Amino acid sequence: MPVTKTAATVALLAASALALTSCASSKRDDNKSTGNGKSDTNATLNFGAAGAPATLDPFYASDGETFRVSREIFEGLVGFKPGTAEVAPRLATSWSPSKDGKTWTFKLKTGVKFTDGTPFNADAVCKNFKRMDSQNKAGQTASEYWLANMGGYNGADGELYQGCVAKNAATVQIKISRPTSKFPALLGLPSFSMQSPTAMDKYDANGIKAQGQGFVYPAYANAHPVGTGPMKFQSYDKTNKTVTLVRNDDYAGSDKATVKKIVFSIIPDETARKQALASGQIDGYDLPNPVDWPSLKKDDNLEIRPAFNILYLGLNAKVDPDLKDLRVRQALYYAINRDQLVKSQLPTGANVATQFIPSTVAGFNKSLTPYKYDPAKAKSLLKAAGKSNLKITFWYPTEVSRPYMPAPDKIFNAIKSDWEAVGVKVTPKPMPWAGGYVTGTQNGNAAAYLMGWTGDYNTPDNFLGNFFSDPKGQMTVGAYPWGAAFHKALQDDDSIVDESQRATAYEQLNKKIMEQYLPGLPISSSPPAIVFSKKVTGVVPSPLTDEHLWTAKVSK
Repeated sequence: MPVTKTAATVALLAASALALTSCASSKRDDNKSTGNGKSDTNATLNFGAAGAPATLDPFYASDGETFRVSREIFEGLVGFKPGTAEVAPRLATSWSPSKDGKTWTFKLKTGVKFTDGTPFNADAVCKNFKRMDSQNKAGQTASEYWLANMGGYNGADGELYQGCVAKNAATVQIKISRPTSKFPALLGLPSFSMQSPTAMDKYDANGIKAQGQGFVYPAYANAHPVGTGPMKFQSYDKTNKTVTLVRNDDYAGSDKATVKKIVFSIIPDETARKQALASGQIDGYDLPNPVDWPSLKKDDNLEIRPAFNILYLGLNAKVDPDLKDLRVRQALYYAINRDQLVKSQLPTGANVATQFIPSTVAGFNKSLTPYKYDPAKAKSLLKAAGKSNLKITFWYPTEVSRPYMPAPDKIFNAIKSDWEAVGVKVTPKPMPWAGGYVTGTQNGNAAAYLMGWTGDYNTPDNFLGNFFSDPKGQMTVGAYPWGAAFHKALQDDDSIVDESQRATAYEQLNKKIMEQYLPGLPISSSPPAIVFSKKVTGVVPSPLTDEHLWTAKVSK
């Protein structure tokens, strides 16, 4: 990445983010089986997905299953070096910040076309950003990544995004309101992928509508996603629960797809995915049950990623006013036996989380005193708060496994049992992951719920900003007396250029979050795995779950 000398201070901020990436990387074992024959470039890779994609438009998505499909058919201005969190060129070949860090200039690849035949150029980049910034009310709720990272729409006060200028066909400038640690890595996330302006106009990409706790997506998001990636969308058969992609033979990149077709078979039950792999129905799947790891390692190609995630229990005092009292939130935390939960429900290598970022991220506060399992203290706090007979509705997802949560029902039952042991009456509320759970929790409708986050890149803002930057979001932190100060601290700390000063500021903020705010309860970090049959090689495991299935080599 060429960087101008005059931009040294801002470059320091960007470079420090890159330096952190060494803490989160995967290494592929090159001694794995490579199958018994040559790879078949006309092969179909059948992959078992843990859930249905919420939408085919990644701008409106926050779920891993949508992003899994999106990563094959879309590209961003930047990407990530395979197996790491290191930012790498993608549709942009280079980039540089201005001296004040508020203008980023990107040089673009030339000769690139979207899979509908229309050109990718600086105008297309600006039309994408204009589209993202110009959302209706429903779109502003659905586009969680934009809101969490850009802070608003249409020039709202405090919005990070300030505009896009096409200097010429191969040069584009993006203007932001302040320096930030998240640029340019942010632009490598699936939600900020470049999509065909022509297709988005034709199929009304911004025509999203709210309905109940979810959304009605426009035709573009249901059946017409168009990107520049190595694969292109062919069909989504909801009856047979399959998403089919085919190779983009006109792909402009050097790493063309090594398979002709990728079929995502949606198999929510983990045991069923394992059986499908054993029978040859699928060639691989994500998030195998940790108890199966030894046998999968013996019979198949099992890859274990680093633990770069956080499982947390979100709380929302606007939904349940009993949660407004810090003593109640602390009591619920003291009541959970997280050591036992990690040992019994999560894989080897999992850790109890003491804060909302993994220990490998700068800003992690090593001096924090962790909350210990203490049911007596939990009872005492509930009594002091006048809530000894606390009742709470507890949401958990069904029809899904997540990198941080292999078996949601078992984790739910463990916590429910702990809470009931201190006198809390729990009303379970199971809900399909793609059937209202994600949208319901993200819209702030759940009093208590299980959720998690796998890092998109290696900065504390990528975790804390996504959890808490929306004051009306999932935990509605803006409703607390300290909400405004918390929101200001999130922005101020993200804008600190000096790496050491920024890390210190986040350490102090993490201390406040855990000791004074406690808007939710961090539970654990755990290493997720991905598995392929012996005939499949070539897919590099990623700490970001940013695997490229188009690089799979399927032996004949």
